[in-house]
Amino acid sequence: MSDIELQQRGCPTTGGPVAEPGAAADPAAFVRAEEDGMSRLELLVRGAKCAGCISKIEGGVTALAGVRDARLNLSTGKLSVSWKQQDADPGQIAKKVADMGYQVSPYDPGEAEEERDKEGRFLLVCLAVAGFALMNIMLFSISVWSGDSGEMNQTTRLFFHWISALIALPAAAFAGRPFFSSAFRSLQKGQANMDVPISLAVLLALGLSLYETAVGGGHTYFDAAVMLLFFLLIGRWLDHRLRGATRVAARKLLSLQANTANVLASNGEITAVRSNQIKPGDTIILWPGDRAPVDGVITEGKSDIDMALVSGESAPALVQTGEPVKAGMINLTAKLIMQATATSADSLLAELTRLVEAGEAAKGRFVRLADRAARLYVPVVHSLALLAFVGWMMSGAGVHQSIVIAAAVLIITCPCALGLAAPAVQIVAVGRLFKQGVLVKTGDALERLAQIDMVLFDKTGTLTLGKPELLNRAELSQQTIARAALLARTSRHPLSQAIANLAGPGPVATDTREVPGYGVEGKIDGQMVRLGKREWVLDETDAGNAEIASSQLYLAGAGETPIVFLFADALRVDANQSVTALKQLGIKVAMLSGDRKQPALAAAKLAGIDEVYYQLTPQQKIDHVDKMGSDGHKVLMVGDGLNDAPALAAAHVSMSPASAADASQAAADIVIDGSKLMPVVQAIHTAKAAKFRILQNFGLAAFYNMFAVPMALFGFVTPMIAAIAMSGSSIFVTLNALRKFRKGG
Repeated sequence: MSDIELQQRGCPTTGGPVAEPGAAADPAAFVRAEEDGMSRLELLVRGAKCAGCISKIEGGVTALAGVRDARLNLSTGKLSVSWKQQDADPGQIAKKVADMGYQVSPYDPGEAEEERDKEGRFLLVCLAVAGFALMNIMLFSISVWSGDSGEMNQTTRLFFHWISALIALPAAAFAGRPFFSSAFRSLQKGQANMDVPISLAVLLALGLSLYETAVGGGHTYFDAAVMLLFFLLIGRWLDHRLRGATRVAARKLLSLQANTANVLASNGEITAVRSNQIKPGDTIILWPGDRAPVDGVITEGKSDIDMALVSGESAPALVQTGEPVKAGMINLTAKLIMQATATSADSLLAELTRLVEAGEAAKGRFVRLADRAARLYVPVVHSLALLAFVGWMMSGAGVHQSIVIAAAVLIITCPCALGLAAPAVQIVAVGRLFKQGVLVKTGDALERLAQIDMVLFDKTGTLTLGKPELLNRAELSQQTIARAALLARTSRHPLSQAIANLAGPGPVATDTREVPGYGVEGKIDGQMVRLGKREWVLDETDAGNAEIASSQLYLAGAGETPIVFLFADALRVDANQSVTALKQLGIKVAMLSGDRKQPALAAAKLAGIDEVYYQLTPQQKIDHVDKMGSDGHKVLMVGDGLNDAPALAAAHVSMSPASAADASQAAADIVIDGSKLMPVVQAIHTAKAAKFRILQNFGLAAFYNMFAVPMALFGFVTPMIAAIAMSGSSIFVTLNALRKFRKGG
């Protein structure tokens, strides 16, 4: 890497080595070897702004010898490149991206997020500068317009023009940097993106206005130039904010990685080390409440462990010597000793993070109708402006008038109305859904939601509430519940916690001892009492009607008749109603669950779902989502568990309850509040109505251009009128978006 300086700051996602700041780094140091014999390199690309950038970078890298696949996530800036080991040169990959005019460095999530935060703040400052300048320039412009009847003399008018110039020129130079820089980079690459005609229109309007002011002319267009920048910056900033909501899923997942771990040395010494320093073969101690820092296998001990990260199963599982543990799982009841089998970069959490980012990259490639129109927009607008200039010059008009008309064409054809057609409706629809308890996080989620024809539900925490509910509470006395709570308050087990929460704060039994996988025992009024599994507490095997519950605890002392506590994960009250409503819309419904067969089938039957898949891993859920997509379905995934996050990211559109794990909420496009599922149906209704409104707005924008462009070409429009017409079309589109949606949507 002699011609590219890559700053190696360490890469948490790859576990790459850390060099001193400023040191040159070979990209080969950041290559990760996969189990399937493939190599993967992750780079941070700066300067990619649109779908055209994605196509150019991915196409250029894929064309390199040996490269199998290249995927650029526009939201995160991460370029993932894979190839068969030894078939490609990592240095050439980085050089290729740099040669295309983009800045490139090893991918560091912290550095990437810092860059995006800077970009957002800069856009906001540009917007504020343009807005402040526009308000002040308009004060002088209105004064000049109102004084055209003869009440304002030439000296005063010229003075106002110079003040407007002093405000507009520095303001446009600063606020227009996002467009000017993008246009310059595009021209450097021999291309012309949408920012080229925008920049040209602004520069022409400013240059012409400065000339008019210098020669004492009567008309300037400083207000038109700054107004154009102001409206475009609003759209650019909103787009940045909307895309920003999709970037947090991977960070949420990585936050579940234990930062430190207790490593047991061969001499018996326990040392706290950072999780990214753990190597396969290291011995790690897990105390109750600890998260597993990496993947490993139990070498000593027995304990209940929360496995929701992998299986989504509502009940903890008992693990013991020889059984595997995955990073992020929580030890609940007793001390465990495990041996690491992977580094943090190769752990389950790291894999989930990569799966989520892959899904988000796919969503980032969703091409809006306005973006597809942009390919035609640039050459057509340039051709029209050139045609106007040449045509008027040939007809005998002077250079000044021809430039004015060409500038008017550039301004009046600015795609503000086209750009607002979808976002304006989305903002209104999102606001309506927010009042109904539905939070839409990504810009094109509603557009994708309107296309869905299949809904996949997770079970635990989605169709159900995800919390153990005591079914036979009415059969139990307060004294019995209070007695059980004396033991339950000392346990971390979810069923014990359900009893403790039901009874409320209070004392605990003495001499308590928790037996992993069985229950807890202790002395109550001098008598040893047990709360736990049937085989541990009961002498007889008859469990009565315990089969109706997915979980149960028994309470008994020596010689006492055991008392059973029956638990189940309660179905959401409107689950069946919601599924029925979806079927009435012609939408196919299925359930994907990591839970066991019996509780999965029971929940599906109550909800009215016929197609059920159970005991699925996160990868298997993704495989099902992909299969449905390959079969032609537009899939909505509704899930809440950490194990659902990759499937949520891979689906065409995704939803998550507000009670979901942070990582699942982050991966989802839409979050629904409350304990009901009907907001899923309401969101689909609103999305379909919003799609129709967006098509209306596209029609209005097309209608505007059909009349405005010919008028500009024939010289009936000045740049100022063009700016007003452009703004007026944008306002009209916005007003159409603000109309109330029908109650059904």
